[in-house]
Amino acid sequence: MLSDKMKLTAKDILEKEFKTSMRGYKPEDVDKFLDLIIKDYETLHSEVEDLQQENLRLKKQLEESTRRPPAAQAAGTTNFDILKRLSNLEKHVFGNKLYD
Repeated sequence: MLSDKMKLTAKDILEKEFKTSMRGYKPEDVDKFLDLIIKDYETLHSEVEDLQQENLRLKKQLEESTRRPPAAQAAGTTNFDILKRLSNLEKHVFGNKLYD
């Protein structure tokens, strides 16, 4: 899963401390930028979880549909059976008129 491969969490980003130096970055600018990254990261993580759940649901649905035979096969009806019944019905309704 992707979440297992990700090395950072939103909490890791939030709690990251940077050393300051004489001519370093303004801490306020870094904090604002990290806040944006955290929001995007949380959105990404949520999207990945949703997609993983949907993927599992679709896999189960596919597995169930492959286990269940189509309705015609479940009833033991094939095209040959249908044609045979239709032929018998025609003979019964029209009699020998069809073959004269």
